[in-house]
Amino acid sequence: MHILITGGAGFIGANFIAYLLNNDPHCSVINLDLLTYAGSLQNTEAFKDNDRYTFIKGDICDAALVQDIFQKYQIKAVFHFAAESHVDNSISSPKNFIRTNVDGTFCLLDAAKNTWMEGPHQLKIGFEKARFHHISTDEVYGSLGSTGFFTEDQAYAPNSPYSASKAASDFLVRSYFHTYGLNVVTTNCSNNYGPHQHDEKLIPTVIRKALEGADIPIYGDGKNIRDWLYVTDHCKGIYTVYSKGKAGETYLLGGNAERTNLEIVAEICAVLDRKLPKKDGSYSSQIAFVKDRPGHDFRYAIDFTKVSKELGWQPEEHFSSGMEKTVDWYIQKYKGN
Repeated sequence: MHILITGGAGFIGANFIAYLLNNDPHCSVINLDLLTYAGSLQNTEAFKDNDRYTFIKGDICDAALVQDIFQKYQIKAVFHFAAESHVDNSISSPKNFIRTNVDGTFCLLDAAKNTWMEGPHQLKIGFEKARFHHISTDEVYGSLGSTGFFTEDQAYAPNSPYSASKAASDFLVRSYFHTYGLNVVTTNCSNNYGPHQHDEKLIPTVIRKALEGADIPIYGDGKNIRDWLYVTDHCKGIYTVYSKGKAGETYLLGGNAERTNLEIVAEICAVLDRKLPKKDGSYSSQIAFVKDRPGHDFRYAIDFTKVSKELGWQPEEHFSSGMEKTVDWYIQKYKGN
């Protein structure tokens, strides 16, 4: 069976392709990625020569290309990772986020509908089990106070152009299920961490700056809270929902690992202190507080009871062990030893 992965040269997408090729011997993967700043073929080195893997450089907003891929390969499953995802960039250049996250999702949904369906709620022969899995974020729900958790029933309240564009894409996916009967599932996840994450994100930035001897920047007072999910656990959750989830449903995937940004930085510094000790004290001495970004949400936290009870998924990696693996990977990337 041919599976289309969008954004498979990015952080989560590349980790998921590796997981899929290792755990589903009956699938062949088509990776469609434009290779913008967030995607790199270095992330696909481990499987680039696998005979069940094909890379296509292209834009998910190119409707003709997307439709051609669906027809040529008779795509029967889609895992839609491709997205502009950096909040700071969405504040300075929101148009790019609307184009990729909204228009791109529409192009993919429409190609799936045209390929899989004769008409509304009428599947073509051979595509009875075809499924579109949309990967989204907990940021669509806005900001929590000091207590409470996001659930699948949470009202959407996006606070940045990025989260607003992802919310719009979630609603498009929902509409194709209710209007046309397209077999879709959506997962909204908490912050991911692990190998292959782009250098601009928080954890790689902290590790890189620490190793460079530069200031380690923390927005505001560092008390903003995020729930962290190790990327391999996320991959397992995505595959579980794709395999077992109910059509039209949304499932939240969280790591049960809430940390303030300051706690994240302190933990990374402590790991580095053990692995590559400085001659002049701790890496934590490099912490520097910088002006907070506009509209910075205070706290995200996910209640993943639904996916746990209904589908049997829960995160396996403890945050400390996941962070050890993550720091080791970035030391190798940045220091080569």
